[in-house]
Amino acid sequence: MDHPVSRTLALLELLQARPGLTGAELAERLEVDVRTVRRYATRLADLGIPVQAERGRYGGYRLMPGFRLPPLMLTGDEAASVVLGLLAGRRSGLSVGEQAGESALAKIQRVLPPQLRERVAAVEQTLGLTTAPATGPTPAAAALFTLAEAARRRRRVRLDYRDREGAPSEREFDPYGLVFHSGRWYTTGLDHRSGEQRTFRLDRIRTAELRETGFDPPADVDPVQRVLESLASVPWTHEVEVLLTTTLAEARRRIPPTAGTVTATEDGRVLLRARAQQLDGMAVMLAGLGWPFTVLRPDELRAEVRALAARLTEWSGTGPPA
Repeated sequence: MDHPVSRTLALLELLQARPGLTGAELAERLEVDVRTVRRYATRLADLGIPVQAERGRYGGYRLMPGFRLPPLMLTGDEAASVVLGLLAGRRSGLSVGEQAGESALAKIQRVLPPQLRERVAAVEQTLGLTTAPATGPTPAAAALFTLAEAARRRRRVRLDYRDREGAPSEREFDPYGLVFHSGRWYTTGLDHRSGEQRTFRLDRIRTAELRETGFDPPADVDPVQRVLESLASVPWTHEVEVLLTTTLAEARRRIPPTAGTVTATEDGRVLLRARAQQLDGMAVMLAGLGWPFTVLRPDELRAEVRALAARLTEWSGTGPPA
């Protein structure tokens, strides 16, 4: 760090990471004297980067609040981590905005050193992921940030929401938290329109406006569990009840909350309640668990289980004895 320009940039990085360092503390880290620190601060100001120097016991150097920083200075490992994080976010659906992730990725890749850019490109082109890519719209960053702030500060929000059929509604909502699950963003909390706890998809929220009204969430609130329970209770074509010959602990370990709810029965078995759009998939899931089971309803599921057994018998080449 012998060149003055390098030290000036290092000062900028210190001010970003540790605002409020005194001149003596900055001088020690930069290995210069306090007068030189003042000169570097003046040089940053000449470049349009406003540096404030506050005197007194609790004074120090800091960037002017609200100032939009120039591109961050990243090491090779840091830049590669950011790029790979953006790639993972694009794949999983964790990113927000229609094109924000793509544009951020393109900007960072353009400024990477050639050798590092080639290495990152090699990873991108050869990386295989076992999870399916997320599909569907992504939420707007503005709505996500507003809901996050409201949940942290316990403030009510006004939502402009559209349901799955596209019907619009305005709601007063107390958000308890944000949850990312299976490629989608959700928020859960108290919906004052219905007077009940509800879960909303963020990509269906057109606008979210922070209110002054505060709220106190329930002491035992668990946003993740609430979202999983809400998704499991979404109405489907078929209501399913099946008795499983297994323990409740094993059923909870093998059957995710989004697939259905499990409760213990008096005879030591487990009752699975679920909803399904297609019963053939439910038959496959039950067969894959490897436990004896009894279908209580619907009758169509029994037919699907028999059809699956017949197909498996045929494919194995060992039909029933003559």
